Amino acid sequence: MISRDLKETIKRIVSGSVLFDEPMNHYTSMGVGGTADIFLSPVTVEDLQTCISCLSDNKVPFVPVGNCTNLIVRDGGYRGAVISLKGLETVEVSKEEGDAVFLRAETGAHLSKLLELSVRKSLTGMEFCAGIPGSVGGGIKMNAGAYGKELKDVIAFVSLINGEGIITDVARNNLQFEYRNLIVAEGTVIVSAVFGLRKGLHANIRERISHIMGMRKRKHPLAYRSAGSVFKNPPDEPAGKIIDEVGLRGYRIGDAMVSKIHGNFIVNLGKATAKDIMFLMDIIQKKVLEERGILLEPEIKIIGDEL
Repeated sequence: MISRDLKETIKRIVSGSVLFDEPMNHYTSMGVGGTADIFLSPVTVEDLQTCISCLSDNKVPFVPVGNCTNLIVRDGGYRGAVISLKGLETVEVSKEEGDAVFLRAETGAHLSKLLELSVRKSLTGMEFCAGIPGSVGGGIKMNAGAYGKELKDVIAFVSLINGEGIITDVARNNLQFEYRNLIVAEGTVIVSAVFGLRKGLHANIRERISHIMGMRKRKHPLAYRSAGSVFKNPPDEPAGKIIDEVGLRGYRIGDAMVSKIHGNFIVNLGKATAKDIMFLMDIIQKKVLEERGILLEPEIKIIGDEL
């Protein structure tokens, strides 16, 4: 329970939007989730530092979010503060060194905005991000990737803020990336990143993006709300293929359904709850473990309490 005094303090010191008991189904791409005790929307890096310092000092749990495209909030909501980073969205050219060009993007910027700037400047390296719906910060935290490339392949350094509000720039070689994850200390928030790209032929860059978007439209269920790939791919075989082979394509719990287009997507047909989705995920994991001996690990982030 957040005290009235703390609520008043937060409203006073945070210049961005401060909401209490905010329904998270308004924000998640799946359209599910209970209320967050606090929903903060800092508009500057300094504002973010103030938010984190205040929450840490008062021992209030917090979770940073971007576009909420890879997030499930349980129906009981989140007991703590959700920090929306969407207000931190600057994308700019940072530096040029011959054919190498470095772009700086704040954590809340949409990956598509970063891709758009790279296209305008005829820079190659970001094409694989075409169609990935997340933000820069969320994409980095999950080391988003597609078609043989990941964000770690183009990152020069990342700016991180710790629980005391101190910002540190960490070079790529000192970052601990793994498949679909960046390992950082608890309470650490991504502030911004610099991406190292190279000058290329504009027509080739556009052609590659068009090709990727075409593949996504054919393979991904874009007609319904989803959170993208639900499970990480095992080393030797795509999770979607495994889920198809155990006969779960189209399997449904309430309005949560394994997509008929892609086995590793769960879609919301309209009125699914987080409980429906979690139950369906559990069925998939048990079925795959029983028939294939593989324990599928969730790729989506799950937070909050059950009802």
